[in-house]
Amino acid sequence: MPNPATLEAFIALVESGAHDIAIERFYTEAATMQENLTEPPRRGRANLVAHERAVLARVQSVESECVRPVFVEGDRTVIRWIFRFTFKDGSKRAMDELAYQRWEGEKIAEERFYYDPAQLRS
Repeated sequence: MPNPATLEAFIALVESGAHDIAIERFYTEAATMQENLTEPPRRGRANLVAHERAVLARVQSVESECVRPVFVEGDRTVIRWIFRFTFKDGSKRAMDELAYQRWEGEKIAEERFYYDPAQLRS
């Protein structure tokens, strides 16, 4: 189970826009992420960081907001995020997502995202 201070530090780092740094600091080396059960999980912290940096490179900016409360039960957490993307062409899109996480001590070992894919279409 994550310490409350660890969870808050993770949220603050994501809200600052440093998504890739948050993965480096708060995920296990063998961590996995999965989108909506539609794709196989991405595996390994280095791969997760590289994927996140590729996403960030495609946008001009992203604002990240944690919508509280954050739910914690044992080693599981659920965080609701709203991401507001500004793309390099000036277009904007918002994404409302739930992140379901399994922690191993102070690090995230598994994360699955749930969102409506229609949010990603123009």
